[in-house]
Amino acid sequence: MRAEAEFTSFIKNLLIDRKIPAELESTSNIELAAALKSASKNFTGKPGYPDIIAVFKDFVLVMENKSDQLKLILRDGSDISLETGAVKDYAVNGAIFYAQKIIEGSSYKKIFAFGNAGNAKRHIFKPFFVGVDTIKELPAVETFIDFTAENIDDYYNRAVLGKKTRAELELKKIVDHAGKLHEHLRNYGQLRETEKPLVVSAIILALAEGLDCKTLNHDEIKNDGAKILDCVNSALKRAKVSPEKMSAVLDQFRFIQNRPILNAVHKNLDKSPLKFFAEYLDENIYQPVTSSKSPVDYLGIFYREFVSYSGGDGQTLGVVLTPPHITELFCDLVDLKADDIVLDPCCGTGSFLLAALSRMLSLAKNGSQRDNIKRRQLH
Repeated sequence: MRAEAEFTSFIKNLLIDRKIPAELESTSNIELAAALKSASKNFTGKPGYPDIIAVFKDFVLVMENKSDQLKLILRDGSDISLETGAVKDYAVNGAIFYAQKIIEGSSYKKIFAFGNAGNAKRHIFKPFFVGVDTIKELPAVETFIDFTAENIDDYYNRAVLGKKTRAELELKKIVDHAGKLHEHLRNYGQLRETEKPLVVSAIILALAEGLDCKTLNHDEIKNDGAKILDCVNSALKRAKVSPEKMSAVLDQFRFIQNRPILNAVHKNLDKSPLKFFAEYLDENIYQPVTSSKSPVDYLGIFYREFVSYSGGDGQTLGVVLTPPHITELFCDLVDLKADDIVLDPCCGTGSFLLAALSRMLSLAKNGSQRDNIKRRQLH
């Protein structure tokens, strides 16, 4: 019993860390308490409570915990046994029993029933969704992040209802736009693979600096490429990039201004290819992304996806695109702090540095520290 109590305490702390309001063997929710007043697993009609219970929004989480992983679940063919012995001795079976009692006796109809087995070092967290007429087995989870107040609706829609989440729908749009833009750059700009990301990044910098696409009007004195580079130059100055670095960056972009095919009116577009690219990026990527309140880095996802079209994985550009979950893992492994200095001597697209920057900025205590991180702590 002591091992189970320690395991339950460990799980409760994980939930509290995620701001999930976990209670042990009780509930302060009057409606749930009434539903569980006859929920003894001995079927005596007396009160019974799961090891852990949490309620928020219109969801309830109930958890039963066992220290022996062999006591995770007992099946009766393809069903979960709800006989007395199974409910008492097996984690999943007990959790589903309590979930059904809550559905029968309360207005709560969306219950995640967890059977957890093991200890703090080695364990299984196995969720089931229990509804009015359904019990749906879900994949085991490593953490409870999907069950936070911020994420549980998306998880329910995705895992239980089989719907695509808003993030997944947005991601699909971004992937589609990345592919189409790649074709446009080839068809209208006749750009080499190494030049395409430069055009895209220059336009994104210009849009961030406030470029109005209406000002790209094929001016013979100052062409569209020159106007884009003016915005890039201002963006770099605003970021206080050192003069030598600014010169190197601008040199990479110089062909945008000097390439006639990019600045002349294209017969099929009735505008310059640069204006067409800028309008496409502004309408389909930049404006939707910058107006979104989602924490997802859609702009970063778009750029990685776009670059991946160059040689399949970016290797034509001399880079290998590291997935975000790997760069974030390395931030965890080195236990990155806000006052650390980060060096990436093999920098390609800068994905490790960007992950480090994001992590350090999230840990910074004030604006001065954030400014110092950007200026002096990334190399």
